[in-house]
Amino acid sequence: MTSSSPTLSTQEIETLSSKANAAKAAAYCPYSKFRVGACLLTQSGEFITGANVENASYPVGTCAERVAFGTAVVAGQRKFKAIAVATDITPPASPCGMCRQFMSEFTSPSFPVYMYDKDMNCTITTIGELLPSSFGPDDFGH
Repeated sequence: MTSSSPTLSTQEIETLSSKANAAKAAAYCPYSKFRVGACLLTQSGEFITGANVENASYPVGTCAERVAFGTAVVAGQRKFKAIAVATDITPPASPCGMCRQFMSEFTSPSFPVYMYDKDMNCTITTIGELLPSSFGPDDFGH
């Protein structure tokens, strides 16, 4: 799952990766112990972070990617350049199916997803590669 390099500056990529990695420290994961941090870059240049938040009733938890997107949307952001996701495993973990669908609501198929492992090695993919033939706003025909 590797795509061509997106049009982000070296500084934007470095900031995305460091903020996603740092966001793991805020994860609330007492059950799985699986920390995930995410950092979303808006078109206006803001970096918005999120971390996973578990719940004793497993389906109620929220993934880091959805926390970041939800925070951004509440702040009035609707246009995004990229997301970075960091975990404590190797190889890096890919966003779950629910997060893929959630992200596709606000992004194009070429939206870059940077996935970092425990050593900060990176795999780059796109939302289109993660969720081909997705269902989205355009499918309503309005």
